Amino acid sequence: MSTRDRKVLIEIDAVSKHFGEGDTRVDALRQVSLDIRSGEVVALLGPSGSGKTTLLNVIGCIVEPAAGRLVIDGEDVYSGRWLRGDLRRLRLDKIGFIFQFHNLLPFLDTTDNVALVLELAGKSRRQARERAVELLEYLEIGHRRDAMPAQLSGGEAQRVAIARALANNPRIILADEPTAALDSKRAGIVMDLLRKLAAEQDACIVAVTHDEKIFDRFDHIFHLRDGRLDGNGGEDGAATG
Repeated sequence: MSTRDRKVLIEIDAVSKHFGEGDTRVDALRQVSLDIRSGEVVALLGPSGSGKTTLLNVIGCIVEPAAGRLVIDGEDVYSGRWLRGDLRRLRLDKIGFIFQFHNLLPFLDTTDNVALVLELAGKSRRQARERAVELLEYLEIGHRRDAMPAQLSGGEAQRVAIARALANNPRIILADEPTAALDSKRAGIVMDLLRKLAAEQDACIVAVTHDEKIFDRFDHIFHLRDGRLDGNGGEDGAATG
């Protein structure tokens, strides 16, 4: 399937966002437009204050835009106002989040850290743990299913965090500096896993990063500066399959 034949999972049309008013107003996003399709792994790059984290939070339906239109997996979510009342449910069903620091709960073992998301979504404890173990095996960390977070290496903990993000089969995975705390080898392994997930689960990955050692893992790189997309908004990465 060619890239253009894939479904658009994220459609952003002329989205703007500002914080404050008058002399204290900061325009975080200015008329940003882009489409991201299933199977794509893309990066948001830019200096501090360029708007990339704000854009990631708009896509995640955490920050409300001031103007524009947002479509998530074919559903109109924002057009001048939120069009869906239960944004928490939307995030739970459609979006997975991965952060620089894994944020695993220290008092739960690996399996329960993943299963908790499924239990919050209404699954029984048995169903949740079965799905958690399945994901941990898929990410080749099933042998650490009973380990506590303090017993995991940085790369292992990040794999558990990825499993947690995948718990409800999201079509969209948002990652904020997912490899910044990892060395080059572990960063490459994590990005290769994300590429595998995008291809096999017909999902898309959007990552905010400054990590030059993973630039070749992205299909497209979007540069933001002062709240705007530079040039045409993106460039092809040199991702290896």
